[in-house]
Amino acid sequence: MDKIIISDTSCLIALSKIEKLDILRDLYQEIIITSDVFREFGGTLPDWILVTEVKDTHRQKEIEKRLDSGEASSIALALQIDNATLIIDEIKGRKIAQSFNIDIIGTIGVILLANKKGLIPDVTSIILRLVNKGFRLSDKLINKIIEKYGQK
Repeated sequence: MDKIIISDTSCLIALSKIEKLDILRDLYQEIIITSDVFREFGGTLPDWILVTEVKDTHRQKEIEKRLDSGEASSIALALQIDNATLIIDEIKGRKIAQSFNIDIIGTIGVILLANKKGLIPDVTSIILRLVNKGFRLSDKLINKIIEKYGQK
């Protein structure tokens, strides 16, 4: 059974800024988001990104005491769907998702997976474009990526 992919807002915004949202479609065919994530994104999304409502709004409200509504709703949605992987970047949100045993990946992980599957040849240029558009990464991680994947 294929994984159900749920995305928080940060990945959608980051990949949209560099016009690479299609990486998600090429990797997963379909992405599910919550209406909170849709509102945070604030723009038009392609039809392969589906908006789904969180059923356990009480759980979402509990998580919102620690995270913003997009992250909280994404975690709550991942908890209601079996076999889900959540795309989430913020460290605090990742830790909370992991505390619920949710399978997670981040935007950088998505890019590295796309590279591994032959969908994008130049990881470094995509990562540097993300950083230039405001995506936050430590210098240590940027240097590690350049060291491993080279700079073209």
